[in-house]
This record gives sequence, C-alpha cells and structure tokens, in this order.
Amino acid sequence: MHSTITDKVFDGVIIILTILAILICLVPFLHVIALSFSSNHAILSMKVAIFPVDFTLETYRAVFKDNAMINSLLFTIVLTVSYTILGMIMTICAAYPLTKKNLKGRNFFLLLIVITMYFSGGLIPDYLLIKNLGLLNKIWALILPGLINAYYLIILKTFFSTLPDSLQESAYLDGCTDIGILVKIILPLSKPVLATLSLFYAVGRWNGLMDALFYITNPKLYPIQLKLYQIVYNSMQLDIQQMEGSAAAGILPESLKAASVIFATVPILIVYPWLQRYFVAGIMIGAVKG
Repeated sequence: MHSTITDKVFDGVIIILTILAILICLVPFLHVIALSFSSNHAILSMKVAIFPVDFTLETYRAVFKDNAMINSLLFTIVLTVSYTILGMIMTICAAYPLTKKNLKGRNFFLLLIVITMYFSGGLIPDYLLIKNLGLLNKIWALILPGLINAYYLIILKTFFSTLPDSLQESAYLDGCTDIGILVKIILPLSKPVLATLSLFYAVGRWNGLMDALFYITNPKLYPIQLKLYQIVYNSMQLDIQQMEGSAAAGILPESLKAASVIFATVPILIVYPWLQRYFVAGIMIGAVKG
C-alpha cells in the first residue's frame, strides 16, 4: 500500500515537471507567434503575451511580398532535400561495408571516423579548403563539407549490425550480391532508422547558418536562416528597408522579426508528423547494440 502511494506521488511529480518543461519550451514560441499577429500599438504598449492583440496579417503580407525571402525559402527547400538525399546515400554506402567482419582494416576505418567526432581541422583551414576548391558562393559549399555525419554513420552501422546474419547468408546462397542484399533486404528492414536519420540531416541543414555565413555572399544563394539572421540582427538599420516595395511601411521591426521566424520555422515543423512514427523506433533500435 505504501509503495503504491509512493509510486503515485512520484508519477505526479514527473507529470508536473514534464508539464513545466513543455511550458518553458512552448511559451516563448507562442509569444513570437503572438507578436507576429499583433498590431503595432499593442506591441508598443507591451500588451502582447502569448495571445495576439488587435489581430492583423499586415506583417505576413509584407513578408510574403519580399521576393528575397521567398527566394531564400525555395532555395533552402532545394538545398535541404538535396543534402538529405546525398547525405543518406553516402552514409548508407559507408555504414554497410563497416558491418562486414571480413572487411580488411575495418577497425582502422572506424577509428578514423571516431577521431573526426573529437577533432577538426579548424575554421580557417576549412575556409581555405573551400576557397581553394572554388566552392565559395556555390551550393556545394553547403552540401559537401557535412555530407557524412560520423555520429549518424555509427548509429546506422549499429542498426545494420543488429539485423540477423541468417538473412544475408540465405541471400548469398540464392546468388544475391552485396548490393542486392543491401537494396532488397537491409534497406527495407531499416525504414525506422533511415527515416530518423533523414530527419536529423534535414533539420540540421535547414537550421544551418554558420557555413552559409562564411561561404556565401551571393544573395541568390542565401538560405532561409541566413536571411533570418540578417533580419534579426540588423534591426539598427531597420529591417523594413530590406523588404522590397513599400508593403512593410509602418511595421515594427519586432513584429517583422517574429513573422520571419515563424516563416522560417513552420516548413520544417510540417515534416515531423510524417516521420514521427519512425522517430522513436529508429533511435531506440540504433542504440541497442554497440
């Protein structure tokens, strides 16, 4: 009886703490949404909390009329999709051979991969490398350097290792090649982890800023996060001046920043429901075996 009461109290504390954690994460986001839909007077009067005051769509009209913002969004979609597809192909091609026990030098290759998780060449050597390769102001500067993530590679390799060897042995007896086994057996059984890592790659690229800040100066190649960075941190120059036309006239920078943040955040949030059923399963399965 005492144990049951203790368990209920413990569960109650966990629920309360979880709710508080959710509120801590959710309230700032709701405040940004409220700012983006509130009037200038309400914002200046500091009446806006987590609900819009004097609801208006003027800020969003200004954002959607900004050709540079729309171009950044479309470019980021193309960039994210290309990066995710290429990243997954390269990660699969690297992870699958490392599961083969008869691969010569397998432990050495794994050691090299792990070392990259702790040490890097540094910012200046990275920039010089991209410059010498002629990739400045090119989309490949945002794709090639991070095409394979060592952590994701290890997760995928671990998952592949958990699959029964008997499946591959049976396929070998039927005359199937390594590539055939990968395509027909391994990948169909790996949907949860593939979906999870694809989401990681996509979110990482969508939110990427620093590489674009260093390697890209052509406005036509600005990812959405770089465009958002300019809007948020250039308020002293009145972000409104960056909006094309006069649609943004009379809009406060705070409201414009909020609408831009929502504009840049919502597209990637839409992806989550489609992959949510695979997300937890992929993480747990990939962590079962070391």
